[in-house]
Amino acid sequence: MAKYTILPERAALHGSFSRDFEPVITIDSGDTIRFRTLDAGWGLEPFSSEGARKKFEPREMPRDRGHALCGPVKIRGAEPGMTLEIKINDLRPGPWGWNSAGGFPHPINQALKLVDGEQFHLNWKLDSKSMIGVSDKGHTLALSPFMGIMGMPPDEPGIHGTTPPRFCGGNIDCKELIAGSTLYLPIPVAGGLFSVGDGHALQGDGEVGCPALECPMDMVDLTLSLREDIHLKMPRAKTPTGWVTMGFHEDLNEAAIIALDGMLELMKELFGYKRKEALALSSLVVDLRITQIVNGVRGVHAVLPHGVIK
Repeated sequence: MAKYTILPERAALHGSFSRDFEPVITIDSGDTIRFRTLDAGWGLEPFSSEGARKKFEPREMPRDRGHALCGPVKIRGAEPGMTLEIKINDLRPGPWGWNSAGGFPHPINQALKLVDGEQFHLNWKLDSKSMIGVSDKGHTLALSPFMGIMGMPPDEPGIHGTTPPRFCGGNIDCKELIAGSTLYLPIPVAGGLFSVGDGHALQGDGEVGCPALECPMDMVDLTLSLREDIHLKMPRAKTPTGWVTMGFHEDLNEAAIIALDGMLELMKELFGYKRKEALALSSLVVDLRITQIVNGVRGVHAVLPHGVIK
């Protein structure tokens, strides 16, 4: 199988999804791509003490309004109804990152009465060997990097923002998708047109401050394969610790039901259980976790640990 490299250069960068974007590369099923990505905000360097920094230019609006993504990648033979298997082989964050909270009119800041005043900002130094991050205020945290955005455009005209997660991926922000995981996405358009970006060095479930620990990624190694034997309505993943099914909806309760419905279908495939039996066991061994509550379309993921059902 072939291996390719995609760098964050003008031809490969975009800040939205569209079925009309020309692919930066065309690959065969089973090929591997090693990406290097900018941080979500198109930054080329850390923030200064005054809060300024250099960003990638030029940018074309509205195409480049959202998160900085690399791609799109066309997969030969990809057709709607198939599933794209994305093996996350390796992830290496860049040497710096940032996060912030408060100071702007997001619904969470409004509910917590944290809109007024300046944002609280942390600059981080990241060590990809020790996987330790240290903030400019002395906080020290173990890193667990993953990509916030992996996805494809919906089969609808025009450009589509990078903020919400969709059935075909996008801003999923699921911290379970570490190296060694495999993400499965329904393919919505011919060729797939897969893009990736929004590197996170660390995030808690919920991503409650709006940014995670945002960072460029020095290396994102992915193998993309077509699966005609898997038919999905929503994303699914297999991680080193368990199976994950996902639900997205503006209503968090509805997102939970969608994730749980996906888990019942998965347990039918894995064990042959009918839905009532799967639900009974889910009440004992499946965890529902809030993926994120900050992207308008909220996320819930259901987790079934490997080996928990003997």
